Order: sequence, then structure tokens, then C-alpha cells
Amino acid sequence: MSAAPMLSVKDLTHWYGARLGCRDVSFDLWPGEVLGIVGESGSGKSTLLSCLSCANQPSGGQVLYRDRTGAMVDVHALSEPRQRLLMRSDWGVVHQNPRDGLRMGVSAGANIGERLMAVGARHYGDIRTGAQDWLGRVEIADDRTDDLPRTFSGGMQQRLQIARTLVTHPRLVFMDEPTGGLDVSVQARLLDLLRGLVADLGLSVIIVTHDLAVARLLAHRLMVMKDGTVIESGLTDQVLDDPHHPYTQLLVSSVLQV
Repeated sequence: MSAAPMLSVKDLTHWYGARLGCRDVSFDLWPGEVLGIVGESGSGKSTLLSCLSCANQPSGGQVLYRDRTGAMVDVHALSEPRQRLLMRSDWGVVHQNPRDGLRMGVSAGANIGERLMAVGARHYGDIRTGAQDWLGRVEIADDRTDDLPRTFSGGMQQRLQIARTLVTHPRLVFMDEPTGGLDVSVQARLLDLLRGLVADLGLSVIIVTHDLAVARLLAHRLMVMKDGTVIESGLTDQVLDDPHHPYTQLLVSSVLQV
């Protein structure tokens, strides 16, 4: 890993009026690292992810990103057009509901092609070839290129969303419960696919999940959240095999008892 972090988060806090979303969250994310954020519903992990990915403006703190030139940029101080450019090029998001990350009214190939066009691709043949290549990488057959996403299963829609997100080779990807709502066999296939793509592309990833098995499979490091704060963090196996905080112990033991 690089000697310098790709993302540096300092005292990130978000309030919804009088209700706390997250408070004083600080961490560094390194190039090629997968960071898992775990906790029960209402723990603050989704709020944190929305602030990190510029979907929400935090109430306090900073999110500093090291861009391709090596400069550290305060992402929430950027103009909206520059934030949108960042999300189209360097960053990507994989939503829990693939419909949130796809255009359901255009074909599978066009969903991927649009992302390429957003970063400057113009040659139709190259765009279609790139789209078909990525459909293949996420195990969707060529003959589905011109089909609408609504004709796909939930698992195929999620794989298409992943292809749309990764086709521009982002450096940092945010994933929000990427296997949520899928049955166990589909989850296992998707997780194998994700793990392979993350490794092959050398992606930095922040993944929010309530599923500790997903966290163990994908994440190098874990942060455990409760009531909007990080209560424990460390290497994934260390946190899950030897949890120190009583809440983490309860989370782990509840999984073992299932």
C-alpha cells in the first residue's frame, strides 16, 4: 500500500435537526484497501457513507481526498459541478437497490455506455465494445446487451450496476449493502465476483453492511458503529475473532448463534 492515504476523514459529524446521525468519525483509507463499516440499523453507518460520498453535507468535520495529482482536496468545499465530475470519474457508488444506480428505461449496454460517455468517450463502436466487455466481466451474456434492466433478475441488476460503476475505473468505490435483498446463493456468487474485481482493479472500497460474513470476506479492516460513533476498529479478523467492546461481542455472538 501507498505511504499516503487516499482518503482522510476528520471528525465527521452529521445531525438531522436534533437527531444525531454520526459524530466525530475519523479514519484514513489507503490505496487498495477495503474498509468495512458494520453495525445494526440506526447505528449511523449509512449516514456516514452518505456524507463520505457527498450525498449529504456534514454538519462538521472534513473529508479530504488525494486526487490523481497527489493533492489533498476537501471534497465538501468543491463546487457541485466538481463534485459531480469526481463521482463520474474517480469515485463510484454501488447502491443496495440496483434501481437507484441504473437507468431502467435504457438498455443494459447503454447504462454502461452512458458512464463512458460521461468521461469523454464518443466513438460508438468503442463504447459498445467496452460495454459488452464489462457485461462479460460481470457474467451477463452478450445477447442481453440491448435488453432493459427491468427484464433482469435482482442479482443481474446488481451485477449490471457494478459494471456501470466500474467501467470508468474509479479509484474509490462506496458500497451500501451490495448483497442486501438477494437470496443466499445469489449473494455468494455476487460476493465472489466483487472480491475478484476489487483485487484485479486494485480498488479502494468503503463498504457498509450489517452482514458480518460479507465484511469478513471483503474487508481488510473494520469499523464498528453504535449510536452514531465508532466504538471499535481494527483488522477484520482481529475484530471478529477477538472483539473487545461488549456491543461488538454481542454482534459477533448473535451471528454465531444463528
